[in-house]
Amino acid sequence: MLGFDMGYIIIAAVFGGLSMLISGRLKSKFKKYSKVQLRNGMSGAEIAEKMLADHGIRDVQVISTPGMLTDHYNPANKTVNLSEGVFAQRNASAAAVAAHEVGHAVQHATAYQWLGMRSKLVPILNITSKFSMWVIFGGLMLMQTTAIGGPIAWVGVGLYGIGTLFSFVTLPVEYDASNRALAWLKNKNMVSQEEYAGAEDALKWAARTYLVAAIGALATLLYFAMKVASRD
Repeated sequence: MLGFDMGYIIIAAVFGGLSMLISGRLKSKFKKYSKVQLRNGMSGAEIAEKMLADHGIRDVQVISTPGMLTDHYNPANKTVNLSEGVFAQRNASAAAVAAHEVGHAVQHATAYQWLGMRSKLVPILNITSKFSMWVIFGGLMLMQTTAIGGPIAWVGVGLYGIGTLFSFVTLPVEYDASNRALAWLKNKNMVSQEEYAGAEDALKWAARTYLVAAIGALATLLYFAMKVASRD
């Protein structure tokens, strides 16, 4: 089990480190573009409300949520939740994040396929994410003494695969929301050229956090699969 543990630890360390670096870079970009004040003087909340109105969406509420970079769209109660650094702020970072979250609301309103798929995976993921690792480790240990260990380990790999699938389904959802946000900001002349460049750069780094997570999940899944296969 030592080799297995070390392999997993190495993968987790490498992608964990990459994730920390990119998250740090994202926070740095957010701080940088928070200093670029919007010429139109609109707050993140006002940006979000206008984008919703321009898309004819009237059943989604824009609310404030505690924390930093805790922004998200909740399809269950149709709320765009903007963090304290976005809701009331009037800068390029706030505009980018607010428009991105409304991008998810637009996806929901237009029945965007990838968002629907991700939403269906959430309740399954809530269960599988708690047990997949335990099942894999348990199966590998049992493989040393009994034939039933192999099938159990493969079940664990399958459970982990659901999480990996979720990570990759998330990619088009996030990239599309950013594309919708940037297109609206530009087409509606909501930001200046400098403000648009800042918004685009900030969203680019936000997307990279999801990309690293997906690649890390795939690398871990392949490692598990090869390890189980080699002992089958």
